[in-house]
Amino acid sequence: MSASHKNNHDYHLIDPSPWPIMGAFSAFITAVGAIIWMKSLDEGDGVFGITGWLPFAVGFLLILATMYVWWRDIIKEAQVDKAHTPVVQLHLRYGVIMFIMSEVMFFVAWFWAYFDASLFPGVGVMGMEARDAITGGHWPPMATETDGGFFKSTFDPWHLPLLNTIILLTSGATVTYAHHALLKDDRKGLILGLALTVALGLAFTVFQAIEYSEAPFSFAGHIYGATFFMATGFHGFHVIIGTIFLAVCLIRAIKGDFTPKQHFGFEAAAWYWHFVDVVWLFLFASIYVWGAGTPVAH
Repeated sequence: MSASHKNNHDYHLIDPSPWPIMGAFSAFITAVGAIIWMKSLDEGDGVFGITGWLPFAVGFLLILATMYVWWRDIIKEAQVDKAHTPVVQLHLRYGVIMFIMSEVMFFVAWFWAYFDASLFPGVGVMGMEARDAITGGHWPPMATETDGGFFKSTFDPWHLPLLNTIILLTSGATVTYAHHALLKDDRKGLILGLALTVALGLAFTVFQAIEYSEAPFSFAGHIYGATFFMATGFHGFHVIIGTIFLAVCLIRAIKGDFTPKQHFGFEAAAWYWHFVDVVWLFLFASIYVWGAGTPVAH
């Protein structure tokens, strides 16, 4: 009987699972909760008004629960069921590559917005007068304060931004060290490299929070603040996700889940982390260094 159900191919036919529909339901609850929360802020309920944040929190916790049980099943498929054959692993790699490419396009949008504002500070296709009034016709914009926000100056790129650049570049080296240690079946090296990478990721997030708290411009009411915080904040969000991703890999490494021949979960996390590193280099070079030049009239 068992022989009749044995696979005669290298592909993985996924068993029926409740987690996709649970994930969709959880995302719906989270989105509705976020809308209710934002609506409650407009009505003056405050950030912690229970009618606002509670639906969002319930949906978010459901998403976390879905992630846990779904990934638990995928690990079981790989380790117990031996369903992740070389062909399946190749297709998983293709999937992660396409996912990262889709993330690249998100950042293309933020860079586009930034360069459109910085290269054409007074010649916008739409709202030309408003843009010229805010920027003064040059980039970086002139110091100004409006009802909705303010701009005093840009960041000095050679202080906290440079420190965060060094931190991320170092973290790229430590995660690569961890990968090479795994390929050599060096368990201690793998754990050390991952632990250092997670610590560096946390340090980056802390320093970026400090940087944001000292920002000489606001998010709202000013085109520089809007483009800066959207680009760097979206990257910071990816750093947090990548840090969690690597922390889970660290826990799995301590448990002994990864082997030199089967460790795609860790490999995907390392790819994602290198993507985060590369995006930051572009952000640092274009927004922090190039964008902090002396204002010159166009």
